[in-house]
Amino acid sequence: MKVTPNLDVPIYRQIADSFMEDILSGRFAQGACLPSIRALAHELDVSVITTIKAYKILQEEGAIVAVCGKGFFVNGNNLEKLRMQRASKIEEKLREGVRLARQAGITEQELVDELKTMIKQEWE
Repeated sequence: MKVTPNLDVPIYRQIADSFMEDILSGRFAQGACLPSIRALAHELDVSVITTIKAYKILQEEGAIVAVCGKGFFVNGNNLEKLRMQRASKIEEKLREGVRLARQAGITEQELVDELKTMIKQEWE
């Protein structure tokens, strides 16, 4: 996992998003144990408070569960719900993008071309 301090996205959100991507893609299996808060903070060279915030977000979203005295584990029972929530967020943001593009006079083809370019950049 890599975090970039100078992004507009807070580091704790970058951590949470990275874990969420790993969970939804199956890189972290159901029941898998996440690194301890302190170990992750040390590995990423960030504060413990930052990692606590990231894990709290993941708990609130239902992606992980805390087991007292044992750590944090992937909550596999919620994977389909998490995917549906993500799909809903994607749809919402795409609708907003389409609306803004139309207001700006961008053609449908220009918007599709831009989206394809963005997808290529993200998946490379």
